Amino acid sequence: MNSLNFVVLGNTSIAKNLGKKGTTTDISIYDRKTADAIMTWTIPITYPDKIQSLIYAINLSEFAILNVEKLDMYTGEQILALDHLFMKDGFILHSNDIDQNKLKLIVQNTNIKNYEFMQDLIEIKKSISNLRSKPKEGPLFLPVDHVFDVKGVGTVVLGVIKQGKIKVPDKVTLLPSGKTFSVKSIQMHDDSVPEANSPARVGLALKGVTPESVSRGDVICEPDNLASCTNIIKGKFSKNPFFKEEMQITNIYQISVGLQLKPAKIKLIGDDIEINLRKPIVVSESQNFLVIKPDAVGVRICGRGFAT
Repeated sequence: MNSLNFVVLGNTSIAKNLGKKGTTTDISIYDRKTADAIMTWTIPITYPDKIQSLIYAINLSEFAILNVEKLDMYTGEQILALDHLFMKDGFILHSNDIDQNKLKLIVQNTNIKNYEFMQDLIEIKKSISNLRSKPKEGPLFLPVDHVFDVKGVGTVVLGVIKQGKIKVPDKVTLLPSGKTFSVKSIQMHDDSVPEANSPARVGLALKGVTPESVSRGDVICEPDNLASCTNIIKGKFSKNPFFKEEMQITNIYQISVGLQLKPAKIKLIGDDIEINLRKPIVVSESQNFLVIKPDAVGVRICGRGFAT
C-alpha cells in the first residue's frame, strides 16, 4: 500500500477538499484511502500564534503543499521552516494577487526551489495520484505524535514510521524512557493489519505501557537498536540570517529533533554549538536539529545544525 504524508501550509482550508478530518489537537490530520494508497494531510491549526505546531506538522510529512495567499512575515517563516527542515518535495499554489516570478525569486535559494507550481487543486490532485511513497529501510524508528487511553483497548499511540517496519506482536522499546512493551494490534486508516512499513501512518495498541508514560516525540524502536539519549548535544550550527536577535547563553530556546521539541540553553563559539537540555533527547550522530525562539519578535527560527 502506497503511503503519502503531506503538510499543508499557507491557506490550509484546501485540506478539507483533500481528505476527511481526523485527529485534531494543535495539529489536525486529514486522511483518505484509495485502492492503492493511504494519504494524510497535516495542518498546524495553532500557527501562527504558536510556531511549535508548524514544526510538528512538517516533521510528520514527506511532501508539502504551500498555498500562498499573501507575501508576509508568516509566509516567509513557513518557507524558512520548510527549507531548514529539508522538505525538498512539494507543490506551490498561489492566489491571483501573487506575482509568481517574485515568489520564485523568494524560494530560489532554498530547499523548496524545485516545488512544482500548480494552477489549481485539480492539478494538485492529479499530481498526487502519480506520487509514490519514499520508504526507508533499517531499524524501526517511529516517533509518537499522539497518545490516547481507549476504553476496552488500552494505550494507543499514533505516528508515522520513519524507518523500518513493525508487526504484531513485536517487542519494542520506548525512548528516552527505555521502557519495553509489546504491540497488540496495528491499524492503518481504521483497518487492522498484521504489519506496516515506512512511511505508513499507524495506530498501535500497546501492552505494558500507560498513556501517562508516553509523550509526543518519544521514539519507538527495536530493543537491540537503541539510539543515543542525551541531555547535551554538541554540533555545528548555522544561524538563520533573518533571525535578528543576538543568541545568548542566558536565553531559553527550543530544540527540535524530529517531533522532539524541548527547552534548552545554548553556547555558541563560531559555528560550534553546545545545547544543554533539561530533559534527555533521542539523537544520533549527524542528525539535523532546529533551534527556535517562540517568543522572539519577527521570525522565530534561529537556525539549524547537525550533531557531531
